[in-house]
Amino acid sequence: MHTDTERCVRAVQSKDARFDGWFFTAVLTTGIYCRPSCPVVPPKPGNMTFYPSAAACQQAGFRACKRCRPDTSPGSPEWNQRADLTARAMRLIADGVVDREGVPGLAARLGYSTRQVERQLLAELGAGPLALARAQRAQTARLLIETTPLPMADIAFAAGFSSVRAFNDTVREVYALSPSDLRTRAPRNRPAPTTPGALSLRLPFRAPLNPDNLFGHLAATAVPGVEEWRDGAYRRTLRLPYGHGIVTLTPRPDHIACRLTLSDLRDLTVAISRCRRLLDLDADPTAIDDQLRADPLLAPLVDKAPGRRVPRTVDEAEFAVRAVLGQQVSTAAARTHAARLVTAHGDPVDDPEGGLTHLFPSTGALAAVDPETLAMPRTRRTTFTTLVAHLADGSVNLGVESDWAETRARLLALPGFGPWTADVIAMRALGDPDAFLPTDLGIRRAAGELGLPSTPAALTARAAAWRPWRAYAVQYLWATDDHPINFLPVQARSSPFEEPERNP
Repeated sequence: MHTDTERCVRAVQSKDARFDGWFFTAVLTTGIYCRPSCPVVPPKPGNMTFYPSAAACQQAGFRACKRCRPDTSPGSPEWNQRADLTARAMRLIADGVVDREGVPGLAARLGYSTRQVERQLLAELGAGPLALARAQRAQTARLLIETTPLPMADIAFAAGFSSVRAFNDTVREVYALSPSDLRTRAPRNRPAPTTPGALSLRLPFRAPLNPDNLFGHLAATAVPGVEEWRDGAYRRTLRLPYGHGIVTLTPRPDHIACRLTLSDLRDLTVAISRCRRLLDLDADPTAIDDQLRADPLLAPLVDKAPGRRVPRTVDEAEFAVRAVLGQQVSTAAARTHAARLVTAHGDPVDDPEGGLTHLFPSTGALAAVDPETLAMPRTRRTTFTTLVAHLADGSVNLGVESDWAETRARLLALPGFGPWTADVIAMRALGDPDAFLPTDLGIRRAAGELGLPSTPAALTARAAAWRPWRAYAVQYLWATDDHPINFLPVQARSSPFEEPERNP
């Protein structure tokens, strides 16, 4: 979008927050860069130039605006709706791969040479992988400076910098302030974390956001010990590159309140990225809803509750295993199977608030499970053991860098994997915004009630007009059912997990 100057100027002049993260405005006369919704008086069009990323602005010598804080914009929706090299690279950079493995590690995961990856990112984003990772480190450093009392040296290494000097130089260059000045200017009215050692932050999103199906789905399918709904918040354990964590996510009108407790602060960037991915916070609801609303039979559903997101996952392998456990059984039964695996093979964790007890078992631990101990039909045991074996040896890769079409084909080649299982994994684990479930009973029932074709082939043909947002159409169709997955849990209810369901 940054190449469409006229459209960018209109967005800046109208202070349109919907475009935050899509592009950045660099002001030639002041040497700063802003988000489109910056509250200051817009500069003259001739003094504006536009960049596709904060890293590109920094590379060009611009510093971040102190008013609108462009580093806190929602991420570009491009990287979660595309499956090409650039999008896959951006998802890996957000997951901290460059900091942990360097640019060669990034290129190896993508299956390209380092030179090809750098050339592609420079062409589209105006910055290479090192610059993009550096911008992300600067953002993490600012978050730690402003929200924690940690010493600056600890913050430097937690944010991924190789030295305190690099940390100091980068912060000064990006924000035109020293780290100590940033801390001095930080707001003093932030609520103190209720849990010792916890970090409290705000996760921005593009409005509107309907939290009902998003948090309702996560709560209704929660695995005891790993996840829970408590006091209006979804909580779960996280398996992270350097350790583990516990996150509490609470829906607010204009942001998601996030409280993180980490065993190693170097995992902060990764934890934030995975929480944003879990809640689909970088989606562009306006573009999605406008296209779905063009179908007169879907329009009333969209108008009634716009801004539905796709509930995703913080661990792709975990979700795939849970999808297999949930084949042809109620949600209650699937949760029981998963809870047994967690108790027997999950890594114990200490939750300061109580309630959460384990990490979901790693694929290595699940690959060592004796199939005879699994209380499920023999055919599903075979499906389970085959999947975890392929996940453990890497022959099936569900990471953020995976190619959606290739991964779906690999899953369908496994015994016991039909289109429903492969597509629900594509939708919620891989993040494919166009994944569709025409054979799902809930979808077919909703289609029949709305007057849409109810047979899989006819419904798929009709859904072609919804592309590339068919995964979001699934959420609107599911919402026609009076089921707990579609509603925020009622706190007074003894348990939000009691009713059986199909396994969306």
